[in-house]
Amino acid sequence: MTFLNYLLSGISLGSIYAIIALGYTMVYGIAKMLNFAHGDVIMVGSYICFFAVSRFGLPPVVGVLAAMAVCTVLGILVERLAYKPLRAAPSLAVLITAIGVSYFLQNGAQLLWTPNPKVFPSIVGNGRLALFGGQLTVSHVTLVTIASCVVIMIALTLFTGHTKMGKAMRACSEDKGAAQLMGINVNSTISVTFAIGSGLAAVAGVLLCSAYPNLVPTTGSMPGIKAFTAAVFGGIGSIPGAMLGGILLGVIEIFAKAYISTQLSDAVVFAVLIFVLLVKPAGLLGKKISEKV
Repeated sequence: MTFLNYLLSGISLGSIYAIIALGYTMVYGIAKMLNFAHGDVIMVGSYICFFAVSRFGLPPVVGVLAAMAVCTVLGILVERLAYKPLRAAPSLAVLITAIGVSYFLQNGAQLLWTPNPKVFPSIVGNGRLALFGGQLTVSHVTLVTIASCVVIMIALTLFTGHTKMGKAMRACSEDKGAAQLMGINVNSTISVTFAIGSGLAAVAGVLLCSAYPNLVPTTGSMPGIKAFTAAVFGGIGSIPGAMLGGILLGVIEIFAKAYISTQLSDAVVFAVLIFVLLVKPAGLLGKKISEKV
């Protein structure tokens, strides 16, 4: 049963990566931007939920909703102030700006929310579900994390496939110029994309800190990098690819820690990524795009 425990832990961690990766893949698929400040939005959402529950005594559900609301507004502000003026700029300028926004959020959190670290409250509870006569135990956090990932994935798939805004997003991802000629407001569509991705980042931050309750201003940095890796692994721009890449990345990381080395687990994860990209450069579910020159 130890193998199953590791597998469930990997799927749970991978589900968090998948939720974060959805924000990366949506923004890149529509705006063709790599928002490296996305990981720090996770951190902001975690702090908002922490203060809502620990300091103001609000119910956990209200704390999560407050975190989502603040991160949604933050995502829109970051897009409007930092990225919108750079729509026609070279990709290097956007990348440098994203790094600058990331450091701004980290240092802002360090100034505002001292002392650190903070112990994140148990949002889901510390209970465990016993299976197979107690031979396999699964924490409630693991169950809620996996269920949240599945629900979010289904909701996003339905949203992008059956709503007017979702179809506008798909149109912008194909050709923003043609979409604009067809009457689609590209600026609003990109803003909504950032809003959705940032709201999901808040959920991922709460789930991450529920499983690993140590909260510091750099909490979102490494998960953000790994989630970006997961998005590339699954095929950046693909929503199913983000979920598949995230879960596989989490499973590989947990098994590497269990059977190889805790110090080398990250190296194993990135080695697998390199191997997959050598064999399939577009990612597992990515599509090759031909560009006219």
